[in-house]
Amino acid sequence: MIATPRLKLRKFAPEDLDALFTLLRNEAVNTFLPWFPAKSRADAEAFYLERRENPYFFAVCLKQQPEPIGYIKASDDESHDFGYALRREFWHQGITTEAGRALLEHLRGCGVPFVTATHDVNNPRSGGVMQNLGMKYCYSYEEMVQPKNFPVIFRMYQLNLDGKNHPVYDKYWNQSPHHFIETDIRSNS
Repeated sequence: MIATPRLKLRKFAPEDLDALFTLLRNEAVNTFLPWFPAKSRADAEAFYLERRENPYFFAVCLKQQPEPIGYIKASDDESHDFGYALRREFWHQGITTEAGRALLEHLRGCGVPFVTATHDVNNPRSGGVMQNLGMKYCYSYEEMVQPKNFPVIFRMYQLNLDGKNHPVYDKYWNQSPHHFIETDIRSNS
């Protein structure tokens, strides 16, 4: 478990499936995520089962209540992709930033060298979270979002955790024929 002043980050458990379903079925929460809102508790269970082995996938809980109000994660692949979702009634309270800082410190302690994160250009608040966490904008690219099957322009951010100057993670750049660098993105440099 990882503790912050307001939160506990812990592994999901089977008894969290109802809370996870509440999060995943909300259309507003899932607008910018690469899947459709969950239609059933079985959808939430499949989501949980696909991610339960990831050592960097955590339930976000308020300290005073045991049930999750969201999740935060980094993928355990080469991108170390950072992501999150939070129930709508908890938006705009700094919870994702607080949980993100705690996860980044945990990842640093685990020897993860860097994280990447992407957000849809139509979701600039997500980019604000990334910037608040010290991530640097690197480039933008277009991708067909699956299974929703429509094109999205994503902004890709990176944060080096180990103090080394890692090259920019360029997999998305290389996969997309439509990629570019925006010059008007607020920078943390």
